[in-house]
Parts: sequence; structure tokens; C-alpha cells
Amino acid sequence: MIIPRQIGDTVLERSRTYPVLSIMGPRQSGKTTLARSLFPKHAYVSLERPDYREQAVEDPNRFLRTVGDGVILDEVQRVPDLFSYIQVIVDETQKPGQFVLTGSQNFLLLEKITQSLAGRISIFVLPPFSFAELQSSSYAHTDLDEYLFTGSYPTVYDRGHDPDRSKIRRNHSTEPVFGS
Repeated sequence: MIIPRQIGDTVLERSRTYPVLSIMGPRQSGKTTLARSLFPKHAYVSLERPDYREQAVEDPNRFLRTVGDGVILDEVQRVPDLFSYIQVIVDETQKPGQFVLTGSQNFLLLEKITQSLAGRISIFVLPPFSFAELQSSSYAHTDLDEYLFTGSYPTVYDRGHDPDRSKIRRNHSTEPVFGS
């Protein structure tokens, strides 16, 4: 079951006016799942795959023209030179929602994006699930301690991981002590 993300509607709204959308955030926060669920008709290309990454590095123009019109480029920080080529394509086509870029947030990536794609991109940062997102799902927590010990990363919920509470013991104070 996919838990709806609060920014989903805003991403879709911006896809009607911006040619490029960027969803950044920490690894395993749900960027790819969100992009693929919001844009099911877009082609999906993961630049984690060495063969795709090699194609993108060797001939960025050909690579982008090959992946087609409407594409999710996952882990785009792996090939930052693509941004200049994306700029040229979106300036030629002026098509909203043409590229959806996902990647782990880092300041160098953000700098490259904002320099190359200024005025052409809407940038979103996706953290792990918020308390409100979880509470509106079947994974609602009954108390704050449960939420704090379980965490908010999607893999805990979609794979049924249960935090190992046997390694947590409490001392006489109110702070938990984590055993080894």
C-alpha cells in the first residue's frame, strides 16, 4: 500500500507549468516511489545502472533524446552534466512536466540545478514520512514512543520491518540507552 505524500498534489500542480520537476531528499525517503506513482506514463531510467549511466556520460544529448518525451531520471546526481542538455531540450520544446529528476539532496547538485535550470524547474525536498502522513494511513501509531522508536522511513512500513526493541533498555532517567 502506498501512503499518500502531502506534497503529491503540489508536485502534480507544478507539473502543469514547469518543464522540469526535481524531487530530492535522503536515500530511502520515497522519492522514486512518489515520482513513479505520480507519473505512471513517464519512462523510468535509473542512473544507478552502470549501462545507463555510461550512455548518459558518453553522449548526454543522444541519451536524453533516446529516453523520450516524459521521463523520470532517477539518481540524476550521478550525471550532473545532464542538466545543461536538459536545459536545451526544454527551451526547444517548452513542454510542462517533461522531466522528473530524483536524487539524494546535496548542495553541489542543487547549485548545478539552479544554475542550469533556473526558471524551468520546480524543486521539492521529500523527507521520510511525516507523523501526519502516517496517522492518515493504516500505519497510524498509538503513541509517540512507538512513532519515535519505529521511525519514519518508508522501508520500515512497506517491508514490515519491526525495529529491534530488544536492544533498547531504559536506565533510571527518561532517556533511552541503546545497547550493543
